[in-house]
Amino acid sequence: MILGLDISTSITGVTVIDNKGNVVFCEAWDTRKTKNFFDKASLIGGQLINIRIQFPITHIVIEQSLQMFRAGFSSAKTLTLLSKFNGVVSWLCYNTFGLEPEYVSATTARKQIGIKVPRGTKAKEVVLEHINKTVSDFEYELTKAGNPKAGTYDRADSIVLAKYAYLTQQQ
Repeated sequence: MILGLDISTSITGVTVIDNKGNVVFCEAWDTRKTKNFFDKASLIGGQLINIRIQFPITHIVIEQSLQMFRAGFSSAKTLTLLSKFNGVVSWLCYNTFGLEPEYVSATTARKQIGIKVPRGTKAKEVVLEHINKTVSDFEYELTKAGNPKAGTYDRADSIVLAKYAYLTQQQ
């Protein structure tokens, strides 16, 4: 079974897919109310132990943290914090499952599973639309304003990562 993680210090998307490529577990772990970095990591670590108890994970894929600046996006401080948290969660995965995670960029994972993001469109929305069409039991709620609730995009991204790993293993 494959574990896909879209790691963030606010909400981490988590998906487990079986050996046939079916989504068997998909959640968003919300750590926004947990202010301490190490408490956030402990919360994720506890959830990973629950995954280990439920599923025989044989492969872990994690979205590679951002490596460069882009105008209008994250600051150096944010990128550093995210990389640090990504490293801690990677270690928790290794310690919990005894498996070294594979890292893949979001762009590479999307391309592998056939998601094309047209120029000028928001990748998160294109990914959500694709997952909504291709994963039969993927459900989510909307806010009063009509937007997907927090964690929806993270869950969708974690499915993309897990599906990427599954398709790569099949080749």
